[in-house]
Amino acid sequence: MKKKKKLSLWKRFLNQIFSLRGLYVLIVIVLITLYPVYVSDSQRWTYIESFGIKLPLRYTIHGIDVSHHNNKIDWHRVKNSIEDKVDISFCFIKATEGEDLKDQDFGNNWREAKKTGLIRGAYHFYVPRANPVEQAQNFIESVELEEGDFVPVLDFEIQGTSKKVRSNLLENVKTFINIIENHYGVKPIIYTNGHIYREYIKGNFDKYPLWISNYESQKLEGYNNARLMMWQHSATGKVDGIQGDVDFNVFVASKSHFDDICIKSEN
Repeated sequence: MKKKKKLSLWKRFLNQIFSLRGLYVLIVIVLITLYPVYVSDSQRWTYIESFGIKLPLRYTIHGIDVSHHNNKIDWHRVKNSIEDKVDISFCFIKATEGEDLKDQDFGNNWREAKKTGLIRGAYHFYVPRANPVEQAQNFIESVELEEGDFVPVLDFEIQGTSKKVRSNLLENVKTFINIIENHYGVKPIIYTNGHIYREYIKGNFDKYPLWISNYESQKLEGYNNARLMMWQHSATGKVDGIQGDVDFNVFVASKSHFDDICIKSEN
């Protein structure tokens, strides 16, 4: 009887161990499965019918960026695009590209956006093979910023195809940024993607406001959160007053930092 009792106790002990192990494995599987859902839900991704995309409603300040590719824009309709208390609060407008290209619609977009009360910003598309001094001058000649506008934006998303261009790219971008910073008296926002961020921005431009383009992730991770301000999360949005697809962005920093990326009064 004693021997049978010992075997019974041992069997019960083993069953408990295996039951606990099974429960542990089950918990791990559930956590792995639900993690993407948790990440998604923490951003409160919600489909907004009038915009045709999901927006991360954890954040409340939403905006767009445009260029001449969006054709003629009815800025009054853009400003009045609203659904479920979600509206367009800001816009970034392409001003220049390379050494001498000036966006053909920049002047009109810049003026009309201001009239509607949208917070506006101007960006320069950086061409790696082009002279950084002439690129900076192209932007300066084209863009006069006023109080309340966003600080200038460097659109740095390509690195060039030749080794020679890539070998000088970091120093050339620094030259461009220094000229812009000295002229306007503010640190420009750097718009980029994950690859360029890891290759060139991280460790070199950590003090500059960051605007990340990422359409795949449900949550931005792996960036300098202290400087992360904007997230371009979609390129397929729809907005009243604009033909075709529109890039959508959201301000992801604390609202107290919003003024940090705007032009202040000189007084």
